[in-house]
Amino acid sequence: MAARVVMVAGFTQHDVADELWRAAPESVLVRHDLTGLAEGVVRRWVDGRLTVLELAHGCVSCTLRLDLVPLLEGLDARVVLHLDPMLEPEAVCFALSGTGVRVEAVVTVVDPATWLADATGGDTLAERGMGAAAEDERTVAQVVVGQAEFADALVLTNDPDPVTAAVLDRLNPAAPRQVLDGLDAGALLGAVPDDARRGGFDDGFGSLLYGAPPLTPAHGVSVVRFTGVRPFHPMRLHHAVDVLLDGVVRTRGRVWVVSQPDEALWLESAGGGLRVGNLGPWPGAREQELVVITTKDPAQITAALDNAVVTDEELALAAELDFVDPFAEWHEESEI
Repeated sequence: MAARVVMVAGFTQHDVADELWRAAPESVLVRHDLTGLAEGVVRRWVDGRLTVLELAHGCVSCTLRLDLVPLLEGLDARVVLHLDPMLEPEAVCFALSGTGVRVEAVVTVVDPATWLADATGGDTLAERGMGAAAEDERTVAQVVVGQAEFADALVLTNDPDPVTAAVLDRLNPAAPRQVLDGLDAGALLGAVPDDARRGGFDDGFGSLLYGAPPLTPAHGVSVVRFTGVRPFHPMRLHHAVDVLLDGVVRTRGRVWVVSQPDEALWLESAGGGLRVGNLGPWPGAREQELVVITTKDPAQITAALDNAVVTDEELALAAELDFVDPFAEWHEESEI
C-alpha cells in the first residue's frame, strides 16, 4: 500500500494544511522546507517530527526522487502534504506518476492581494531569494499560475477583487473556492468535481479549455483562442512571443512552425516567464491552437499571431527556403 495524498500548494504563508489535517484525525501531516536546498539541506516534518536531510545535489527533482516519493510510498495512510512555496504541484504529481501513491486532491492557497501582480510579473524566484538551485530560472509567475491552474480546489486568504476573480474564473473555472476565514475543509474537498484532475495530466494534446472557462470578457479580462491550419514562420512567431509576455496571465498551446513540419511544439507562458518544448510528432491533423488569458486588448494578441503565420508564397516555397528557427535549439525544459 502507499499514501492517499491531499496536496496543499501556495506561494503565501497559511495554515490550510493544518486545517485539513485536523479535519481528518487519522491523517499524517508532511511538510518540507527547501530554503536551504541550494546548500543541499532539506528539512522535513512528519507529524511534527523534524528530519534534516543532506543531499549531494541540491535540486527540487532530487528532493522528490530521493525523499518525498519513497516516503509517500512507505506510508499506508491518508497524507496531507504541505508543499514548500516554490513547488509546483504538477511537477510533484509527475514525480509520483507510476508509483502506488494516489492523489485525492490538490488544494492551492491564493492571496488575492498579491497574486495577480505576481501572475503578470517578471520577477524570478532567485530575485525573491527563493531559487531552488543556481540553474533554477523559473519566474514567480510560472509558479503561482501553475499552482492555481493545477488545483482541484482553491482557498483564498481574503475576498478577491473583481479582476482577480475574473482571472481565476478563466484559469481554473471548475475548482470550488472558499475564503480562508470560515474554511470548511470537508465541504471544500466534497465540492471537488468527479472529473477533477486529482494529480492527473495529459500528453499535451488534450483540451486547452479545461473546465469550460467563460469566453466573454469581464472586468478587462479576456480569453483569446487562436486556431489555424497554416504553420507559423519561426522568426515571426519568435517576435510575436513578446506580445504574450506583457499583460498576459497564461498562454498554453500547441504550435506548428513551417521549419519543423512534423513536430508539435508546446508553448506556455505565465507573466514574463516562457517555456517551449517538443511534444513529438502530431498524432493527427496539424493545427495551431493557443489559449491566452489576458488583461490587455485581445486584438493585439490576435494581430501578432496572425502576422506570424506564413504567407502563400512562403508556404509554397517552404521546402526550398532556409528558415532561421530559434525554436529548433532554444527551449526551457519543464523539469525543475
